[in-house]
Amino acid sequence: MTKTFTQDDVIRYVYDEISGEDREEIKQAIICDSELQDLYKELVAIKRQLDQSMKSPSDKVTESILNYSKSLNLLSNK
Repeated sequence: MTKTFTQDDVIRYVYDEISGEDREEIKQAIICDSELQDLYKELVAIKRQLDQSMKSPSDKVTESILNYSKSLNLLSNK
């Protein structure tokens, strides 16, 4: 029996959220189905772009957040 995979299944595969037998089944489906293969390639490219666009806050912002958090702890301990 041929199992049908959805876009959500491919996204979970790209993000390594599928394990065991399901992972192997979707891997084979991607290899055999050109539409799934195109979707997989597109999602991998999007994931790569998202990963590259991640920014870290500056040290100044991090310090401000920590100082604010510390000030809240002082108020709650009184």
